[in-house]
Amino acid sequence: MGQQELTPPKELSLEQAREEFLALQEQLAAADQAYHQQDAPFLSDADYDAAKRRYLDLIDAFAELGAQATQKDSVGAPVTSGFGKIQHVQRMLSLGNAFDDSDVADFDRSIRNYLGLDNRAPLAFTAEPKIDGLSLSLRYENGCLIQAATRGDGTTGENVTANACTISDIPQQLIGAPEVLEVRGEVYMSHADFAALNARHEERGGKIFANPRNAAAGSLRQLDAEKTRARPLRFFAYSWGDLSAPLAQTQMQAIERLAQLGFKTNPLTCLCSGVVDMIRHYRLIEEQRATLGYDIDGVVYKVDDLALQERLGFRSTTPRWAIAHKFPAELAWTRLEAIDIQVGRTGALSPVARLTPVTVGGVVVSNATLHNEDYITGLDSKGDVIRGGKDIRVGDWVQIYRAGDVIPKVADVDLSKRPEGAEIFRFPETCPECGSPAVREEGDAVRRCTGGVICPAQVTERLKHFVSRAAFDIEGLGAKQVEQFYSDGWVKEPADIFDIKEKYGAGLQQLKNREGWGEKSATNLFMAIDEKRNIAFGRLIFSLGIRHTGEVAAKDLAQHYGDWDRLVTALDQARPAALAHRTADEAEERERLKAAAEDRRARITETRAAAIAACDVPAEATAAWDDLISADGIGPALGLSLSDALANTDERAAFDRLLAHLTVIPPEAPSNDSPVAGKTVVFTGTLEKMTRAEAKARAEALGAKVAGSVSKKTDILIAGPGAGSKATKAADLGIKVMGEDEWLAFVGSA
Repeated sequence: MGQQELTPPKELSLEQAREEFLALQEQLAAADQAYHQQDAPFLSDADYDAAKRRYLDLIDAFAELGAQATQKDSVGAPVTSGFGKIQHVQRMLSLGNAFDDSDVADFDRSIRNYLGLDNRAPLAFTAEPKIDGLSLSLRYENGCLIQAATRGDGTTGENVTANACTISDIPQQLIGAPEVLEVRGEVYMSHADFAALNARHEERGGKIFANPRNAAAGSLRQLDAEKTRARPLRFFAYSWGDLSAPLAQTQMQAIERLAQLGFKTNPLTCLCSGVVDMIRHYRLIEEQRATLGYDIDGVVYKVDDLALQERLGFRSTTPRWAIAHKFPAELAWTRLEAIDIQVGRTGALSPVARLTPVTVGGVVVSNATLHNEDYITGLDSKGDVIRGGKDIRVGDWVQIYRAGDVIPKVADVDLSKRPEGAEIFRFPETCPECGSPAVREEGDAVRRCTGGVICPAQVTERLKHFVSRAAFDIEGLGAKQVEQFYSDGWVKEPADIFDIKEKYGAGLQQLKNREGWGEKSATNLFMAIDEKRNIAFGRLIFSLGIRHTGEVAAKDLAQHYGDWDRLVTALDQARPAALAHRTADEAEERERLKAAAEDRRARITETRAAAIAACDVPAEATAAWDDLISADGIGPALGLSLSDALANTDERAAFDRLLAHLTVIPPEAPSNDSPVAGKTVVFTGTLEKMTRAEAKARAEALGAKVAGSVSKKTDILIAGPGAGSKATKAADLGIKVMGEDEWLAFVGSA
């Protein structure tokens, strides 16, 4: 649901409410199934919570909807067919949620009101980390573990007894336990074990898990218990179900009793005397979150007195005596371990934060962007102060922000935790890869390596870009192979790829003897290279890695010019105008810095006009330049990048060597009679009936322009499950949003 403004339920008509209610009901049911059965959630916890709150608000506002409600009292999801079923003697319920301090105060107030206690009466709570794992119930009879069950739908769970017996934290024999004891807790995976598991899977080409919770759930729910045994699962006990005799008189004493019986309990569980104490412990746990070594997503508060818990009882799906105080889903604090400088294909030096891993928005984050050197010092792209002017230093405790598909970034710094002696970060003025000067041009936020083709980082990144999916997409030639061939001296520029077999004579023999290659894989690679000697014009332009030339802009250029020779001729003609444009840009920037606010615009305009006039640009150059930057999707910045690339003699020669190997396929004329001809569309979320590549190809064949981000120019957003910030922005801008089925029906007859 994102952050979009929603109409209050009472302002909706019954039909509007019913339409939204049914859509939410379908979304929640699918999300429950994806999370609890498939271990592959498509909604973040925050979006799920927001959807559930809205769903319940609609039911409260329109009693007529209650009869149709299937998700109001839902807990988890039904068990899958691969496991036997176990009926819980006592239901395994979920917890209500608190999202801010006022919710915690309301929780305390509601309990006092229910019990008839005034604000001065003592009322103790326990506070413990909320482990982000898979709920498990363990039943012991006469000290022996006889069954283990997942939560399932709260009433019936999956029988995972054989799998639970492989977890070392779960004792199979107890001494001194009640005759019947049902222990409840959470199965989880540590960060270190999760990273090692993913590394092993990646090495074998297996499934990569998004986060430790998914890995733990998928591991526990293996049909073969020996596969579970090979996974590093752990267990924290925090509660109980069916009992033949009480464990203790208080929650805290009962947890201590479970520890005495041999169960692992969380050492951060503590006793709190009231709301202030509870929130203080919440802050303490939040600060330690990144250093715990396992995922938590909040703090659980429970009334300590078990007799009071008994009096308070349960609502339909949650206990009255407990609540989960959730952490903000998009934010987390962790330690900045290092700042690395990466050199991209255009020479840009990009600072990357290396972090103590922490889960943010359902994804484990160990790296985050620091944007540029100004951002590190505490300035934005306009030179204005951000974060109160706090700079970022190695060793700092930093706040990480991540939402949807947004790249994680360092959002804030806690100066109170800055290590003594932490040094100001000095941004390098030479390239860390080749030692060439790294220059920051006037008005540019980015510092760039001037090494060009002598910089190995730029060359390898451009080669990786050349073989990427949206470019030449050569089967069997990915980033690792490119790095190998570059380090061996086989490939220094794109044209070399098409020369490998011929240039090295017995290329097959040499390649098949290398580590990771065999005769079949080598033969397949040569065949795949030959298949790409015919390439679409738009893909060719994109593959060259020219600054500002994205996939969409490359297709726009291809459509506008039709073939390589026309594009090159146009850029050669426009070169004097491009240089004049750069001169005007530089003059404009100097004037902007010194001009007074009241007359800045007029003086800048005059400065720009004077600078261009002084260059005495030929009319044909001006015409060629105007034609270039007026093309759909092309502007002055891209025009100047293209002009610079073709004017560079080394790059021009490399392009010519590449073209000698290729047959360039001109673009098809776009359809003009389809319902989406000339419209800009954006795809987001998970597409279920077609791949993203198929969807884009179909839209472009119908004359639509497919963009990667939502803007005022967007006409239609096609949103699948898991759509996040793009759907929110589209709603804010009033852009038409379609589901996948609606989109297919809309273009189906075209």
